[in-house]
Formats: sequence, structure tokens, C-alpha cells
Amino acid sequence: MIELGALALRLALVAAVYAVLAAVAGARLRRTDVVASSRAAAYAVNGLVVVATAVLLRALLQHDFSLEYVAAYSSSTLPTQYVAAALWGGQQGSLLFWTLLLTTMSTLVHLQNRDRNQALMPYVTTTLMTTAIFFLALTVFVTDPFERLPVPAREGADLNPLLQNYWMMIHPPSLYLGYVGCSVPFAFGMAALVTGRLGDVWIRTTRRWTLFAWFFLTIGNLLGARWAYEVLGWGGYWAWDPVENAAFMPWLACTAFLHSVMIQEKRNMLKMWNMVLVLLTFTLTIFGTFLTRGGVVSSVHSFTQSGLGPFFIGFLGVVIAVSVALLYLRRPLLRSENEIDSFLSREGAFLFNNLLLVGIAFATFWGTVFPVISEAVRGIKITVGPPFFNKVNTPLGLALLFMIGVGPVIAWRRSTARNLRRNFTIPIVAGVLTGVALLGAGLVGNYYAIVCFSLAAFVIATIVLEFYRGTRARQALMGEPPATALVHLVNKNRRRYGGYIIHVGVVLAFVGIAASAAFRVEEQRTMRAGDTVEVGGFALTYKGMRQADNPHVASMLAEIEVARGGRVIATMFPEKRFYKRQQQPTTEVAMRTTWREDLYLVLGSYDQESGLMTLQAFINPLVIWIWIGGIVMVLGTVVSVLPTAAEQRALAAALAVEERGLAVWSE
Repeated sequence: MIELGALALRLALVAAVYAVLAAVAGARLRRTDVVASSRAAAYAVNGLVVVATAVLLRALLQHDFSLEYVAAYSSSTLPTQYVAAALWGGQQGSLLFWTLLLTTMSTLVHLQNRDRNQALMPYVTTTLMTTAIFFLALTVFVTDPFERLPVPAREGADLNPLLQNYWMMIHPPSLYLGYVGCSVPFAFGMAALVTGRLGDVWIRTTRRWTLFAWFFLTIGNLLGARWAYEVLGWGGYWAWDPVENAAFMPWLACTAFLHSVMIQEKRNMLKMWNMVLVLLTFTLTIFGTFLTRGGVVSSVHSFTQSGLGPFFIGFLGVVIAVSVALLYLRRPLLRSENEIDSFLSREGAFLFNNLLLVGIAFATFWGTVFPVISEAVRGIKITVGPPFFNKVNTPLGLALLFMIGVGPVIAWRRSTARNLRRNFTIPIVAGVLTGVALLGAGLVGNYYAIVCFSLAAFVIATIVLEFYRGTRARQALMGEPPATALVHLVNKNRRRYGGYIIHVGVVLAFVGIAASAAFRVEEQRTMRAGDTVEVGGFALTYKGMRQADNPHVASMLAEIEVARGGRVIATMFPEKRFYKRQQQPTTEVAMRTTWREDLYLVLGSYDQESGLMTLQAFINPLVIWIWIGGIVMVLGTVVSVLPTAAEQRALAAALAVEERGLAVWSE
């Protein structure tokens, strides 16, 4: 079976090379049969990678320690769910899993476009299969998941204890789906550049793929933050770690692209900018993969013992060079047919929104790579920590929050004073009253937080007004009850109102981030059994230590009784775990979550002789609203991605125009 998996990868590499050659030849010669053979080869690549992945997963589940990968990332005592997750828990397996997702998406793209986009699809195949060739070449020649040990190991080294958490089951696959999903709009963008078909067909064709990628990038980042919050035991969820930044930057670029394409669809503007954004998004996903696997940064998320850096840099260089060359060649076709009439317009607001998103991405990029550049050039290792990122990105983030409220409701082309008064008087009043109320309540410790809450009220008010006015207008027109009118309103324009729902989720996340950052309480106390300490209105009583043991892990749990207002409300058990295979301790936090705050307890240390226990306690206000905001964003994305009849008609019309300009391939 192991030889079958290795053979499948090698055959997949050969088939991917053939798919590229046949796609280019078929397009140049206008041979539909040759193009069809390239499509069949792409299907074969996917099937062969599925076989290889299944073989590696079987080896993991059967504890075949003759394989170096299985011996390095699993053990016989590792719980089964983490044995399966070890498929993407190590270098070789994660690259194979990435290739599986890429080739599967390629198959879906080919199935969707069997009878349309005939001019674009050969070059879409070329781009996707070229990317697959890169990853397949790594798994075949550089980091083989089927490499055997000279002598089979008697036992595995086990999965990294920090990864033995249920978030490991869903966070990496979510992020990989987002990363790999960005390759589809990139492939269509490259195809549009090669063929010169730079209308909005490629954008309309890939809109849902872009939303799909954005959706999973969003989920991946949120789940990663939740994993850090629960597993790392430091009371926070985002530390501006290089690999966290690597996942954040493509999300920013993809968000900018999703907003910017609306201007192209509506006003036939920003063609060059949109193409730059889709190319930037893809290159940032490759850059993020380089940071994770290149061994150039130190992170709990990265594969530090790796020699893949030069390969990723080389591939990234080729992608950038080809993209820039095509942009230069096609620049006459990428000129906008219209100009922004006024910056007080929806086009102007979306452009400012884009500039802010790209500005945050650039600041994050520079703060991430500067230590690497400094060490390479000067030999001095410099750390760029959270203070830099917070200082630069906080005001940009607040400006972005403001634009979230302005962009969707300001008029196209040019806003009048009447339009501005109608749309923004009530939201501005809501924002100002919120700020005044917070100042009156004595929350003067962090003005950034007060500004954030005021802007959040402003944005929510604009969105509520949009739903209210749309519902009332439909009631007046159709005579429907309010609930029915609201449902039909959203159903008729899912993209618009789904976007509003996503914005509500973003606002909730902003509120959770601002509150938990500005008003967090942190205490560290050393206690004996029976001692009680007061932390932020909670009385924490240390009752004693418990122990647990099994063949895989030994645990030590501190029993903490939590009281508030003289009433016991919970018993919590922060713990230390000692993983026997890895000989490594980890911290398992205890949390009590309410809509208002999280009580977050960490067992720092325990001295058995003296009976002294060190307890860290954090009170994180409103942090749950970050995760609630994520759920709302998921809901909004689901609403947005569902097609409407109008969108389907628009895509069909655009495709018809494109097809009328094509030569008859069958000839």
C-alpha cells in the first residue's frame, strides 16, 4: 500500500504536466479534443491524489511506524481523532492535504465549466495544474510523505501536544480551504489576462468561489484565534504572531477584492485594481505558506525545521513575474471606462475602504518581514511585537469600521446633501449618544475603545435603517406583513442584505476585540488550599489539587470554587498536562463564559512539598462577541452566496456576449 501511495503521487505529477501541455496546445491550436484531454488529465490528477491521501491516512490509523511521517506525528496511544488530524499535523502530510484540496477544487471548476468559458478554461487548467505541479514536486522530490525508515520504529513520537485539541480537527482544514480557494479566482484572472477577455465574465464566474475562499479564511482566522485562546494559556487570542499575520493578510486582500468588484460590475471601473487585488490575494496565500513552512520565523504554528523556503520563494517569484508581465501587456485593456465623479459617492467610499484594507495588510506585512530582512542584511535579530501592530493598525481599523457604515448606503456617482442627511443623521446621533453615555458612565480609560463603541453604534444604526426602510417600502408596495416583507426583501437581493449581515458580524467582533483589549483584568496569586482571593468581583477559593493519569497523558487539576455576591456560581478546574511520549507539559485553561465576560483561569505552577499553587486569573469583557460575530458572518455569507434569478440572468447575458466573440472551436 505504501508503494501504491508513492506511485500515485508520481503518476499525478506526470498527469499534471500533461494537463498543462495539452491545455496550452489545445488553446493555441483551437482543438477541443486536446482541451478535453487536458480536462481528463486534471480529473486523473485529483483521483491519484485521493488515492495517495487515503494510503497515508490508512497508514496513520494502522500505526504503520515503518513510515517516517507516521512515526514522527502519531503514536499508538494517541486518540483516534488526533491520529486522523495528524494527516495535516506535519510538513509532508499538510502539503499532501493541500494538494488534495487544490486538485479537488480543480475538478469542481472543470465540472462547472464543461460547456462555458471555452476560451478561458484551457488557461484556468494551466494555472491550477501548474500550481499542483509545484506542490506535487515538493511531495515527490523534497518532502516525501511515504519515506520509509531504515528500521521501523517500535513506537511513534506523538503529535505535538499543542495540537492535541479539538480545534486541530477544524482550524487547519478551514484555513487550507480558504488558502486553496483563492487559487480559483487567481486562475480565472490569469486566464482573462492571457486571452484578453477582461470584461466581468471572469468576475461573475468566480464570485462564489471568492466568497467561498473568504468564508473559510474568515472561519480559519477565527478558529485559530479561539485555539490560541483555549490552548496557549496566556489570556489572549491574537498575538500578531508571524503565522497569524500570514493568515490575516490574504483575508484583508480578499475582502478588498470582494468590495472592489462591485464597482467594476456597476460602473465598469477599477479593472486594473481588481486584477491586482486577485493576484495579490493569491501571492499572499503562497507567502503565508512560505512563512509557515520555510523555517524563517519562529512560531508555535510553523514548521521550523524545514528547508522548503527557497522552493516557495522561487515559486512566488515566478508567480509575481508572470503576473506583472501580463498586467503590463494588458494595461490598455484594463483602463477604466468611467471615472469617480465625486469622493462623496459609493465608488469613493469603496475605494477608501480598499485603501484601508490594503494599508492594514501592508503594515502587517512590513512588521512581519522586517525582522527577517534585518537578520538577513545586518545579522541582527529584531523583534516586532504587538505594540507596533496595535499602534499602526488600530486607527486604520477604526477608520475601516467607519467606512463599513458609510460605503453600503451612500449614493452611487455623487451624493447630495439631502441623501447624506437622510442616510446618516440618525446613525450619527446614535454614535454620538453612545460615546457620551460611555463617558458619562466613567469609561474613560481607553479612548480608542470608546471611539470603537461609538462607531459600532453608528454602523449598526445604518444597517438597521436599511432593513427598516426596505421592509416598509415592500409593505407599502406589496401589502405584506412585516416579517414576510423582510424575508422577501432579503431573498430578492441576497448579495446586498447578506453583506449587511456580514457587516453586523464584523461590528460585533470589533466590539469584542475593543472591550477585551481595553478593559481586561489580570491577576496572579500564590495560594494554599483554603485560600480565597478577590479578582474583579469574583471570589476564587482554592480547594485543593486533583490528579489523573492514563497511558497517554498525566494531569494535575486545581479545584477552584468561584463565588460572586456571596453565592457560589461555578467550580473550575485549570490543569497542567504532561504528555508522556513527547515528555512535554502543557497548560489547559478553565473558562466560565457569559455574554458579559469570560473568567479565564490558568494553573501557573504547583509545589507539592509546600502545597503552594500559583493561579493566574483573567477577566476578559465581552470576548464572546468576537465568536458571536463570527457566527453572524457565517450566516451572512450563506445568504450572500445563494444565487438569485437576477444574478443568474446577468451571468448568462455576460457569457452570451463573450461567446458571440469566440471563434467556433469545433472548426
